[in-house]
Amino acid sequence: MLEVRTLTGAALEAALDDVARLRIAVFRDWPYLYDGDLDYERRYLGSYRDSAGAILVGAFDGARLVGAATGTPMEDHADDFAAPFAGTGIPLDQIFYCAESVLLPDYRGQGVGHRFFDLREDHARALGRRRSAFCSVLRPDDHPLRPAAARTNDAFWRGRGYAPLPGVVAHFSWKDVGDEAGTEKPLQFWMREL
Repeated sequence: MLEVRTLTGAALEAALDDVARLRIAVFRDWPYLYDGDLDYERRYLGSYRDSAGAILVGAFDGARLVGAATGTPMEDHADDFAAPFAGTGIPLDQIFYCAESVLLPDYRGQGVGHRFFDLREDHARALGRRRSAFCSVLRPDDHPLRPAAARTNDAFWRGRGYAPLPGVVAHFSWKDVGDEAGTEKPLQFWMREL
């Protein structure tokens, strides 16, 4: 039986290396194809350690972290993610950014994804945020590494009230599995009112 709980402050900081390892493992698969390293992950995850409004929702099998979902006030996250909102008329201080949602494959299909969103959205409301947003990588349908049975999470996200924001696309670089260097990828933002 999985236990899902919210971590903030010192407990959040203590779990960041485990979150880094989960990100590397889960994002290696389609559609992210991320060839990550622990040093980069530690730097990237520092924004959660440094944000008073950050949250980490952990899924635990005993003492082992097997899934994690993170979030911060939008203005506390990387500028690459906030920049696409310029010109939308949506103030950044109204948006809570739901970043990672990673769960090892053996633990999927047990409702953890819903708990991840429920707890982050509750946290966002407690911070006075009016909107919740996240982004997802866009890959072409004919990508050579796309599995034949690949499916998106669009139905799940729409069922939770999220919709893509037309023209609100972030660009972020990482190294794909099998590549020599990082390349920029587009990430589509989705949002809902809280």
